[in-house]
Amino acid sequence: MDLLFDIISWGLFIAGSAFVCIGAVGVIRFPDFYTRLHAAGVTDTLGADLILLAMVFQAGDFITMVKLLLIFIFILLTSPVSTHAIAHAAFVTKVRPQLSHDLHYATADEEKAYQPEERV
Repeated sequence: MDLLFDIISWGLFIAGSAFVCIGAVGVIRFPDFYTRLHAAGVTDTLGADLILLAMVFQAGDFITMVKLLLIFIFILLTSPVSTHAIAHAAFVTKVRPQLSHDLHYATADEEKAYQPEERV
């Protein structure tokens, strides 16, 4: 049984590490704020959660497993919400996304299409 848990946990460690590394490359290579934010959000959510699940299989006692599972649930719920909040704040403050296949900055006409509604 320990061998099975070791195999599962090492698979999860490798998968989580791969997502973290791929996300780090995405943060460096992607051209604008919104695509980089997406890469960071995937890294934060999926990479960290897979590594936490791997630690659950390596934990020796029940209370440690419960604590790791609670951290897993917390990150699973809060990370996408925080990524969305950051993207919304950038959108409201008029951070322009790069558009089209050549990734040019939005012109004034294109920017008007992305204007959020004014709130009173």
